Parts: sequence; structure tokens; C-alpha cells
Amino acid sequence: MRAAILGGGPGGLYFAISLKMRDPASEVVVIERNRPDDTFGWGVVLSEDTLANLDANDPVSAKAIRDSFVYWDDIAVHYRGTVMRSGGHGFSGIGRQRLLTVLQDRARELGVDLRFETEADDLDAYKGYDLIVGADGVNSKVRAAYADVFKPDIDVRACKYIWLGTHQKFDKAFTFIFEETEHGWIWAHAYQFDADTATFIVECSEETWRKSGFDTMPAADAIAACEKIFAPYLNGNALMSNAKHLRGSAWLNFNRVLCERWSTGNVVLLGDSAATAHFSIGSGSKLALESAIALANYLQNEPTMAAAFARYEDERRLEVLRLQSAARNSIEWFEEVERYLHLDPVQFNYSLLTRSQRISHENLRERDGEWLAGAEKWFEEKATGKASSAAVRPMFVPLRVRGLELKNRVVVSPMAQYRAVDGVPTDWHFVHYTERAKGGAGLVFTEMTCISPEGRITPGCPGLYNETQQKAWQRIVDFIHAETDAKVALQLGHSGAKGSTQLGWETIDAPLPSGNWPLLSASEVPWSPSNQTPHAMTRADMDRVRDEFVRAAEMGERAGFDWLELHYAHGYLMSAFITPVLNKRTDDYGGSLENRMRFPLEVFHAVRKVWPDHKPMSVRISANDWMGPDGITPQDAVEIARVLGEAGVDLVDVSAGQTTRDAKPVYGRMFQTPFSDRIRNEAGVATLAVGNIYEPDHVNSILMAGRADLVCLARPHLANPYWTLHAAADAHYAGVNWPKPYWAGRDQMVRLKSRPDVMTGKV
Repeated sequence: MRAAILGGGPGGLYFAISLKMRDPASEVVVIERNRPDDTFGWGVVLSEDTLANLDANDPVSAKAIRDSFVYWDDIAVHYRGTVMRSGGHGFSGIGRQRLLTVLQDRARELGVDLRFETEADDLDAYKGYDLIVGADGVNSKVRAAYADVFKPDIDVRACKYIWLGTHQKFDKAFTFIFEETEHGWIWAHAYQFDADTATFIVECSEETWRKSGFDTMPAADAIAACEKIFAPYLNGNALMSNAKHLRGSAWLNFNRVLCERWSTGNVVLLGDSAATAHFSIGSGSKLALESAIALANYLQNEPTMAAAFARYEDERRLEVLRLQSAARNSIEWFEEVERYLHLDPVQFNYSLLTRSQRISHENLRERDGEWLAGAEKWFEEKATGKASSAAVRPMFVPLRVRGLELKNRVVVSPMAQYRAVDGVPTDWHFVHYTERAKGGAGLVFTEMTCISPEGRITPGCPGLYNETQQKAWQRIVDFIHAETDAKVALQLGHSGAKGSTQLGWETIDAPLPSGNWPLLSASEVPWSPSNQTPHAMTRADMDRVRDEFVRAAEMGERAGFDWLELHYAHGYLMSAFITPVLNKRTDDYGGSLENRMRFPLEVFHAVRKVWPDHKPMSVRISANDWMGPDGITPQDAVEIARVLGEAGVDLVDVSAGQTTRDAKPVYGRMFQTPFSDRIRNEAGVATLAVGNIYEPDHVNSILMAGRADLVCLARPHLANPYWTLHAAADAHYAGVNWPKPYWAGRDQMVRLKSRPDVMTGKV
């Protein structure tokens, strides 16, 4: 095979080595525009897993790389005059130039033709080669030449950064430094990569960058300014730039690159040409090196080049997307870091460590159990005024809201059951709610309970508009209060344009085959072409609906509910006023967000007047219509939450979507938690997080990082009513109350969970 590799970075060189090892007779040439000792950046971080892959692929170069490594175990975070240090993280660093030298030497040893200071502008010059590899980096000319096939998606990220070096030593710790200047916050990512030198990446928001004058400042002056800002951490050592090797400004924006395809004909992309991962998770070189190994393997083992490329794209893309997801979480954390700068150093550090979601709560315990135990005690003391002798996981720390104390932070989320008859809860509801209250959760929500017959979503939805319904709910609440220490929340709502539809397991959101009732909404916007068009509410309609909410709240108090939530989400009536997707009014209740919030706030104030002052009230909102600027955006949600908080709402229950059939939601693990995070830390309003949360690790990390105050789980509680009791047993936490008749089962579970074979899965 004759192979031309365009780009002499780590990925291109390592692919040349890998290909030559598998086919010594192949003719392999590497074309690099720079000189052998030119490089952008200073250090490279590789994980132990990547090193093991290098060992297996080429022990010779792997040994040379390992011999040049600096190893460190800690992460140190300098923030507001404190230093938080945690261990067990296991990093390895090598100078980028040293890595290139090792790979260049190994490539020459194997017979690779290295051609430096050679531009590859004319790709036609390489048409005679069997294989052309575009390893020419984030600004790939190969990718650009075939852009119509590769279809690159290049996302220019918000922060500005400059990649520097220093002879300051950072005591074998990956170090983050956050400094507040007169122009805003600026931070550094620093790590040692040889005995004398460290990488020192300076980063800030574009606003801070401009206010600091970096946009017009010569590179030398900018470096001097950074030295002054970080002088307390440099001990007189200078910051150094290799910007002379760059074309353009020393300050950059990170480009996230993802291509729809990685190959065409005999041309294939490798490394940053195909996909990038932000430097804050240190995986760019990892992706390039491991992709080089994979591509060489597939070319050797597959019957055709096309088959090799297909397998390369199919199998490597999964790993790339996984790391890019983590990198996206990480880069977004840094882009929004000023959101978290009010946090206590302990919580700020935890938020930083878990930002990518690759490190979970229990994974932190494995890395540094002592540090995490201290953080957990901080969380408990902050919430209750005292800390237990043994650390308690955040999910089991009580929360007081007004005059109500919840025993823990786990919430059974509202889940429609469609089992009511004429709005009256049945024995099904009794068993459903009481069973989950027995399961250990601190708070159990009812499904959306409708304020009128016309406000029901389906004929199977419960209501609270007559005495029979009130008594049925009271029976459920009384049992929960008598037999458990759980609290019960009533969620009230009106279906709006989404009413008069079939049961959830029939055709969801579709009109009834017969017997449909008339609908109300903010505007005459039907839920779908097959749904009836609702009547746009008049002022008289608003008065009636407001009073129906008040009546239902009064009944809820008489039924004994501990907590009240108003459902202002998911395209139901109150949501239809808030979102511009459904609100097309031209009066005082349409147009601006202020106007669209007018009626929902009126209803809240009316209900708050009759709901006892010592009992909490929350409001559920859709924090994102998933419609871009045409709908509610996360920034709008911050303002909505701020207005609700000022009105007296105790917590905002942060959901998203379901306001239009045209939405394009982005699902994933804990996919709605970022909206809760943003609201809590920008609007300063307590929140409930909800949405594909299903593990105790999720709950603990959300709470500990300050992303929510309570965590709602829906489907996990359908599958296991005793989810919280089981989580407590897994954590060896004895502070949850089991029903007395179940104590024998509790004791057996505790014994089993204490056995090493059960904990490890070994028989």
C-alpha cells in the first residue's frame, strides 16, 4: 500500500507507525507544513487506559513515552482564597514536543518518509496513493476539500483561551486557578508535563477578554498581563508562548468539530480533522492515538478499504461521541462558570470535579473517600446546622421548606395513572400512592389533579372539585400520614387545549372517539390538526378558572395535603399562557413575557392567599420549548423562575418541552437537570430536578453540586416503589424508616448487602 498522511501531529505520526508495523512493505509518507520542532501547545495528558493501548500496539514507542511521563494524582482548585485538593485522579503528562520527537524517531526507524515544511494545498498531487489520511488538525484542508461529503459541523465555542507554558512547578497536581479581576473572572488550567515545565492555559469569557483589552493587546503584553494576574501562583516564573509558530492571534476560541462522514473513496479523516474534544477533559490526543490504532487494525483485517472505513466510522464514532458529550458538558461548565462563583468552595470544587458527568458521586468516593466524606458533612451541616459523625449522602439529608421538613431529598414525581372514575381516585390510586410513600421517599406527588370536569386531560384523570373526590384523596393522605413519615404533595392543573383526549395507553393526546367536551386555552391554537380548536379565554373565563384553582386548593387543605404545586408546564392551560408557541393573544395577556405571565401570576397569588402560610408551594414549568427563539428558551426560564420566586413561589419544578408537537428535544441521562442548574444558580430560586434521573449517584451528584434542592424520579418508582429503601441499604444507611411489618425484610436486606459476595457480585 502507498499511503500519504497529510498532517504530522501525534495522530498522523502514530497512524504511520501503526500501518508500517502491520505492513512493513508499505510506502508511507507523512506531509507536515511545520518544522519538526514546531508545535502549538505545551503538554499532552493521557490516561492509563490509553497507555495500555499504546503498550499493546507498539511497546517500543510506548516505553519511550512512559519514560518521559510526569505522573500526578491530585486535582487542586484555587478559589476565593482557598485551596481544595482531592486525590485518586491518576493523570499522566508528557511534553507535546517530546511526544512528537518520540513518534518521529519511531516512524523513521520503521521506514516512514517524513517530509516537513511541505504544504499539502493541492490534494491532486496525492491521487497516485492508495490511501490518503487527513490528519491535518482542526483547520483541516482535507476536510474542507471534501466538505460536501464529510459535512462538518463546526461549533465555535464562547470562551477565549491562550495556551502558555511556565517553569513553575505545580506539585504533581492538575491545578485550576480562578481569579477575579476588575474586568471579570479569569482562570487557568495548569499541569506539569516534564521536570521543569508546565502547561498553563488561560481562559475567560469574551466579555472579560474585551474589557481587559486582550482583543487589541499585542501577544507579549497579553502574556505579561496574565503573569500579573496569576503572579501569586507563579512564584516569579514567567509565562511563555510559542505563538511564533502560529499563524494568527495567540488567543483562540475552541472549535468543536464533528463530521457526518469520515471517509470518501480512498480518503479518510483522523484525529481533530474528524472530531475534537475540549482540552478541559484532556482527550484530544487520546482520541487521535486510539483512532490511529483502530484504523490500522481495520485496514489490515477487513477485506476491502471500504469495509475498513465503514467499521472505523461505526465503531470509533461511538467512543468519539461519548467523549464529545463529556467534553461538551465540561466546556459548557467553564463557559458558564460565573454562574457558580457564589458557591461555597466545597460545592464549587465538587461541581468542577463532576462537570463532565464522567466522574460520579461514588466514583469520587473511590478516588478520595476522605475528601468526599468531608464534602458530605459540609452539605449536611449547611442544611441542618450539624453534621452526623458518619458522612450522610446528600439524598438522605433533610430539607425544611417553610414549616415543613422532608426527611430526605427523594421525590416521587407526578405520574398519570388514568384510573379515576368521574374524577374520583379509586383503590388503584390508594395502592399506588401509599405503596410509594411506604418506599422511603421524602415527598410523594399526586398526578396532575384537575380543577374542573372540563379541565381533565382524559376521562381517567382525577379531580378535586367535589366532596366525593376530596374524601377519596383524604383517605389516601390519612393513610400515608398514619403509616409513614413521607409528605404528600397535591399537583393542581387544567388541561387546556390538551384536554378531552384518550387514556395514556390508547392513542395519546388524540381526541376521544365520542363524548368530547369543549376546550379552553390562551388562544385558538389546537394541539394538533386532529384535536379540536379551543376557545380563547375571555376575562370571565379567567375569573372562573382562577376561582376553580382556589376552590381545589381549599379542598386540598381540607384533605390534609402537605404541599401544593401548580402545573404551569407541558402545554396545559397555564403553560399555554406562558409560551409564545401557544399564546397568540394581542391583549394584556399576550405579547411580552411580562404580559404572558400576568394570568399565571394572578392564579398563583389567589391560591397562595388560601393555602396555609406554613405549607410550601411550588410551580412546575417547561424550561425549554425545544423550539429555539420561537419558544421558551432556557434564558427565558431563568426570568420566569425569577418572577415566580419574587411572587412567593418556594421552589420551581423544572421540566421541559411537551408544549408543541413541533419540538425537537434532546434526550439523555439527566437531560433536564441543566435547566434546573441554571435556574437555581442564576435566578437564585430553589428547584426540583426531573427527567431521566434513575440512579442514587444521579441524585447525590445533582444535590451535592448545587444543581437542585430536590430530585424527582418517575419511572424508577413505577418499576420499584421501594427505590429509596433499596438505595439506603446499598449505601449502608440506617436512617430511613421501614414500615414495622417489613422490618424482617429490612434486616435480611441489610445482612445481604453487608456480605462481600453480594457487594462484589462474586459467588
